[in-house]
Amino acid sequence: VQLQASGGGLVQPGGSLRLSCAASGSILRVNVMGWYRQAPGKQRELVARITSGFSTNYADSVKGRFTISRDNTKNTVYLQMNSLKPEDTAVYYCNADVAPLSTRLYIDVWGQGTQVTVSS
Repeated sequence: VQLQASGGGLVQPGGSLRLSCAASGSILRVNVMGWYRQAPGKQRELVARITSGFSTNYADSVKGRFTISRDNTKNTVYLQMNSLKPEDTAVYYCNADVAPLSTRLYIDVWGQGTQVTVSS
């Protein structure tokens, strides 16, 4: 089981980016999916997460600007980021609780990270 993230890049302040992260492998089900970020010299922090029932929560710093969503048929989570600020610059990691077919027990899986840089 693995997570593959994509969609990062360089954007000007006020711009938008959309991140995607797909879970692949022999998967029974996926529970909570989320996005975290880590800026240089800082700890990794939660950005947003969404349950399989589409309940969401967000870090205060991104409320009203970022939207998390998911497609359960594709085991994919998205992060729409609008009104980006320089302080949003970080490596963004996707995370999911995944139950593989082989064990049927949830495991915590991380994607490889994608760089988001907000700069003029």
